Amino acid sequence: MRPLSEQKEPKVHLIVGTKTLPEIALRRIPGGYEAVAAGDALRRLIDASFAGASIEVMGAGAEGAAPVQGLDVTDIRMAGATTTVTLMKSTTHAVH
Repeated sequence: MRPLSEQKEPKVHLIVGTKTLPEIALRRIPGGYEAVAAGDALRRLIDASFAGASIEVMGAGAEGAAPVQGLDVTDIRMAGATTTVTLMKSTTHAVH
């Protein structure tokens, strides 16, 4: 499997609060997205998940009638210098 940053996905933009974060690579998964984030973008994403700020995806990959989808952070995995954040649609719940 190719690294997340090299995989081709429909062009979508992650919006955290009022800021678009184009530097975050998104990969579509069932019910949401996986994001690889670092630095300020990662900090904004984590802060938003705890502070209740909106996390949304907008663009061609935001399927269905609504061009903007609300997302919730459901998992954060750190391995070396890579942090992967799982973002699920607000109406989707992960079952472990």
